[in-house]
Amino acid sequence: MRTLAVLAALLLTAGSAQTPSAPAPCTGQVQVNPSFERGPAGWTAGPRVVVLAAADRPAHTGRAYATFAGLDLTHSDLLRSTVTIPAGCGLDVRFSARGSSTETSRGDYLNMGLAVTGEPPKTRYSFAFDLPADWHQYGAATAAAATERTATISFFASETAGGGVTTFDVDDVTATLQPAAAANM
Repeated sequence: MRTLAVLAALLLTAGSAQTPSAPAPCTGQVQVNPSFERGPAGWTAGPRVVVLAAADRPAHTGRAYATFAGLDLTHSDLLRSTVTIPAGCGLDVRFSARGSSTETSRGDYLNMGLAVTGEPPKTRYSFAFDLPADWHQYGAATAAAATERTATISFFASETAGGGVTTFDVDDVTATLQPAAAANM
């Protein structure tokens, strides 16, 4: 009898050693350099997009932020980054933005987009001359999926000469993994 008990214990122990490990939890901030403190590291950025804050235009946090337009020239600026979303996880993207403008119509704009593998790309926010002058936080999320995906967070600004000067600033762009239950709320 004792031999059977020992054999059963060995089989149970050996069987539990074969059990696959649980997947990593869906937590944590995965965006590299969210506050632009290391310049454009971790981002694809156009020239002059990441700047050091000045006393009259402080960053939301830290000493740097991304800035778009503000030149009264016809041009566009792009800032984007791609992160990985593990299987079973959702993603919560948050960022702070502010603006200043001498425009009175919607000529200059800043779009925030989120493109996730397997989903059509979406413009989540479109800002114009009426973006508040003080920092406000905005967010977008994507639900969990059974497979690993990538998400591209992008900011695209367009400015037209002659209609007034509009400047858009973005800071603290976080991409936080969420468990399936939280991501589907």
